[in-house]
Amino acid sequence: MKKFDVIIIGAGPGGYVTAIRSAQLGFKTCIIENKHLGGICLNWGCIPTKALLRSAEVYGMMQHAESYGLSATQISFDISKVVQRSRAISKQLNQGVGHLLKKNKVSVLMGTAKLNGSESVQVETEAAVTETLTAPNIIIATGARPRILPDLKLNNKFLWTYFEAMVPTKIPNSILVIGSGAIGIEFASFYNALGSNVTIVEILSQILPNEDTEISSIARKQMEKHGIKFITDTKVTQLYNENDGVKVELKGMNGQGNTIFVEKVISAIGVQGNIENIGLETTGIKTSNGCIHVNKYGLTDEPGIYAIGDVAGPPMLAHKAEHEGVVCVENIAGLEVQPIDTKKIPSCTYSIPQIASIGMSEDTAKKNGFTPRIGKFPFVGNGKAIALGEPEGLVKTIFDSNSGELLGAHLVGADVTELIHGFTIAIGLETTEKELMSTIFPHPTLSEMMHESVLNAYGRTIHF
Repeated sequence: MKKFDVIIIGAGPGGYVTAIRSAQLGFKTCIIENKHLGGICLNWGCIPTKALLRSAEVYGMMQHAESYGLSATQISFDISKVVQRSRAISKQLNQGVGHLLKKNKVSVLMGTAKLNGSESVQVETEAAVTETLTAPNIIIATGARPRILPDLKLNNKFLWTYFEAMVPTKIPNSILVIGSGAIGIEFASFYNALGSNVTIVEILSQILPNEDTEISSIARKQMEKHGIKFITDTKVTQLYNENDGVKVELKGMNGQGNTIFVEKVISAIGVQGNIENIGLETTGIKTSNGCIHVNKYGLTDEPGIYAIGDVAGPPMLAHKAEHEGVVCVENIAGLEVQPIDTKKIPSCTYSIPQIASIGMSEDTAKKNGFTPRIGKFPFVGNGKAIALGEPEGLVKTIFDSNSGELLGAHLVGADVTELIHGFTIAIGLETTEKELMSTIFPHPTLSEMMHESVLNAYGRTIHF
């Protein structure tokens, strides 16, 4: 039996960051992982998809070289090398996580962990040996997996989750993506850029349903210009394998049916927490909707056991998991910590175009009783955007008319995922419109649009 101060189950972004912070705080720390350090995000999610999308973006730019005064002929791609680059990047970062854990003297145990009451974990290691670990503090960070509609039964040669979609051996001629959230939109952008005929089916009337309605509409129009087709207010009812492809039966919310044929189907309807087979039944931990109940510091209904990240509920984002883990372990250490406010967590979609947001949408602000002041600034009014050849997009800011509080910010366009942190800091510091208007933004940058959007909310726009 090995004794620790803190045991963490799962070495995804939430788990390994928590382990490092735990060790920094002086705790004897062990982290258990059954597949690969870095978890889904680093190995099969956030990082490798961005590598794939970067290849697609560069390929797209090469096809428009003439608009930059350049010449490129016989442009092509090798999908095996595109995938190889993506996997190599994941491997590099996976090894980096291992180095960081070793550097911080975190004990790493590769195996499958199960809770055995409130202070004990049994681990079946890769060598098929069962070890028992004990600690007064156990943190569950088992993450999530792709959700599959139970009525859709097809083998993974034709029905892909993000695991299969990330390692294609060839680019399909046609793809249907089920779901228009971040995962679905990103894969649609990748495959569309490399030549697939992509159709997205969304059960709701708005694509990117969690985004501001205006931003979603702009994103849809830009994607449609690139050739992506959308079918909204519609659900997939059946899939059939036919002639080395898939017959897809659709049904609209109006009851009208439709059938289309594609080579592959990607299921992108979200994820569900990994709560099975981890020994929850040996504790008093409660769950609902596939997630573990926790308080504002990650504590479950079982004293001494905590949960963070996707398994602890939405928003299911890597940066939320990391921050939750730090809050959790610093609270265990007795430090004064501020619990996470989910309204202050930014969201990013790395599609073509990119989407980024934080805080309330315009509709949400109105529903919450605010009288919002709306500021907008288009990419076409920004010199840097035009110089980049990226004149399509919008920065939208939402303020409370009475207090000047920044309630939300929503962006669509090139590289907006690298801009949203500015508004995240502003909301975190409870910045008012006056402070933002008096801030000097560097020229020429895309960030100037953030300033102009604030000015626009108060009738002071300069460049449009």
